[in-house]
Amino acid sequence: MDSIYRSTAGKDLIRGWCLAQLAAWQVPHERKTVTAKGAQTHVVLAGVGATTVVFVPGTNFNAAASLPLATALVATGCRVLLVDVPGQPGLSSGERGLSGGRLSWYGKWLSEVIEKTSSELVAVMGHSFGAAIALSSDSPRIDRLVLVSPGGLTRLRLTPTVLAASAAWFLRPAPTHSARLLRTMLAPGHPPREELVNWMTLVARHARSSGAPSAATLPARSIPRLVVTGKHDVFLPPRRLGPAVRGTLGAELGVIANAGHLVVEERPEYLSTLLKSPGQPASEAPVE
Repeated sequence: MDSIYRSTAGKDLIRGWCLAQLAAWQVPHERKTVTAKGAQTHVVLAGVGATTVVFVPGTNFNAAASLPLATALVATGCRVLLVDVPGQPGLSSGERGLSGGRLSWYGKWLSEVIEKTSSELVAVMGHSFGAAIALSSDSPRIDRLVLVSPGGLTRLRLTPTVLAASAAWFLRPAPTHSARLLRTMLAPGHPPREELVNWMTLVARHARSSGAPSAATLPARSIPRLVVTGKHDVFLPPRRLGPAVRGTLGAELGVIANAGHLVVEERPEYLSTLLKSPGQPASEAPVE
């Protein structure tokens, strides 16, 4: 099976970046590897508390690139499990095509990961592609979902600005192009973290992550869901995502002010408070 990495040296550089970020993280944690759906899966465990949260990152992201959110979740008193999705750059399996393009495969993969890492009920927070994976899991141990800018419900909006930034990032990998792409995913006035710029440059140079499948496959059982997105989300603007959330999930979309598609990067503290919310999130901004 093909690898998502362009070379062994490139794979080592990406893994080295992840390991260095985790080693420098000030929050006490441990790392483990489990096998789920035949795929080696890297998991970071941090924090203690009555609530266990499993975080599933989006395309091209992983645990090491999600530490601001992880830190905020631990600070609220949660036990946090951060998973690296197979087929995405990071510390899990780098084999391409494991899922056969099916979100149902990823849903079963997540169910197995939860089975092997937690004996208690868990909340699952997913971002973008990770939220589509969370939606597709029928694990009986999931007692609620927090879906952040969820994929799998409607088509992404690809503007000329996004397409131009994506093409430059992919075809001419450099920090300037990575920063330009990240700025399209952040709210106006939010500069990207230097670590994230370096990460995206490594990804462009050394990896070809598997494409995200299109439509989420919802399990039969009903699971409480909170759904939020950024007011300035370029891929899933509220006016597009809101009707899809209402029609498919029967939920109302919470809109977070001063955030774009990378809500997990811009508003980690706010997202961590949603795990305490029993009902629908209140919008901080109007749906435009």
